[in-house]
Amino acid sequence: MRIAVYPGSFDPFTNGHLDILNRAAKLFDYVIVAVLVNPEKKCLFTPEQRVDMINAVLGESENVRAVHFHGLLVDFCRQVHACAVIRGLRAVSDYEYELQLFSINKQLAVDIETVFLMSSTQYSFLSSSIVKEVARYGGDVSTMVPQGVDAALRGLFRSGGGTKK
Repeated sequence: MRIAVYPGSFDPFTNGHLDILNRAAKLFDYVIVAVLVNPEKKCLFTPEQRVDMINAVLGESENVRAVHFHGLLVDFCRQVHACAVIRGLRAVSDYEYELQLFSINKQLAVDIETVFLMSSTQYSFLSSSIVKEVARYGGDVSTMVPQGVDAALRGLFRSGGGTKK
């Protein structure tokens, strides 16, 4: 079975992430959305909340599931027997950072490939940071994120749980 890992913070999970994931799911037998637990990063949602939101979006999909992990990505890939890491590229500006990650991961695990998927044109501008900023100020993000994520963002900012500037 060809297993791929699609890692990220996914705070929040966007329609751009979903697009990359759906396309990766056609290339691999099984795709694990790996939500990174990084205590250094200030996130709106806990890793468990992010995993729950992503799995709710995925529904009953048979070959895609979200989990959270901490530590080195290559160690997680080995643990789940993944042969590849999926990375999305929106623009040339993403390339340099992604090349650094690829190089380090390749040094640590020569047997794990990285597959870069270009974002679809309609999502090339979209990032979790932009979504958070728009949602923080009450803007409509319903076309940028799946329905359940939109509801979670509205609930968070309506209740004052999000960081307001």
